[in-house]
Amino acid sequence: MSGTSLDGVDAVLADFTSTSLSLRQTFFLPYDESLRNQLLVLHHPGNDELHRAAVLSNQLSHLYANAVEGLLKNIDLVAENIGAIGCHGQTIRHCPDLENGYTIQLVNPALLVERTGIAVVADFRSRDIAAGGQGAPLVPAFHQAFFGSVDCHRVIVNIGGIANLTSLEPGNEVIGFDSGPGNLLMDAWCHRHTGQVYDKEGAWAATGQVVPALLKKLLACQFFSLSPPKSTGRDLFNMRWLESNLMGNESPQDVQATLLQLTTQTIADAISNYCPTAKETYLCGGGARNSLLLSSLIKALPGRKVALTNALGVDADWVEGYAFAWLARQTILGLPGNLSAVTGASGARILGAVYQV
Repeated sequence: MSGTSLDGVDAVLADFTSTSLSLRQTFFLPYDESLRNQLLVLHHPGNDELHRAAVLSNQLSHLYANAVEGLLKNIDLVAENIGAIGCHGQTIRHCPDLENGYTIQLVNPALLVERTGIAVVADFRSRDIAAGGQGAPLVPAFHQAFFGSVDCHRVIVNIGGIANLTSLEPGNEVIGFDSGPGNLLMDAWCHRHTGQVYDKEGAWAATGQVVPALLKKLLACQFFSLSPPKSTGRDLFNMRWLESNLMGNESPQDVQATLLQLTTQTIADAISNYCPTAKETYLCGGGARNSLLLSSLIKALPGRKVALTNALGVDADWVEGYAFAWLARQTILGLPGNLSAVTGASGARILGAVYQV
């Protein structure tokens, strides 16, 4: 999995061979600055996009292969021991709401097969969009399978570049949607002003104060008032969008504090509006490790348990990688991977394309 945060590649080894499913090994391979910058530029129209996208797809596929090799080396396994690789690819455009909706994740699955000698499942989102859906979020089906409770209404919140939530209410249909920015605006603003790729523990944001007028302008974005199903990405929430809402006289740390509050409030509002009976909220993704964001969410969700998914048996850092391993397994078994009530697709669909060895 390589997500909207553009920090690198999460690789997990998921064992589905027994009734007690397990996450056996993990491996992280960071993006270098050059690759990250090239991917950021490709999110916007520019010259020679087709060539640049193809070249970056190959570069990413080599990086994915390196991550697979590092993962297997750490657990002393070889390619023949692995059933398949589920590879999400790197999203550079996500435009499901257009008349001719589409989503683009960069990866060259054929090259990844050649590099690793392992079958690859890729292109998970396109089939759902073809069926009239948003193509996202796809992780709620995994959340339902792994985190559902027979007697407790739980919400799972993934805070990556974009934040998305899954409502798991016993006896009712699963609800899932993107709530808005997770880390991507905070990361970008922090990098611009401090040179750090993210604000560790929210320490820099803690030195600032929320700017009420700026927060109000950001919350006025139409996306936040849309009803699910809905999904979003850098196509909407990017530095250009942020800059268009700035007065220009705000201190950088105050903007950072306001962005953290934006993430907090949009997650809390989504839970209050669409999951009012939820008693437990479990966080995963990189944002779950931001202690200031965690404490802010606890304050914004009084009377509810707020914890990391570690409490449910899956480390918060690896939930999304685990989810795409599970989605790849669904594809290999010929089983649906989407939830039409979540994405808005016309029905359940088998997702992805399989590239055999």
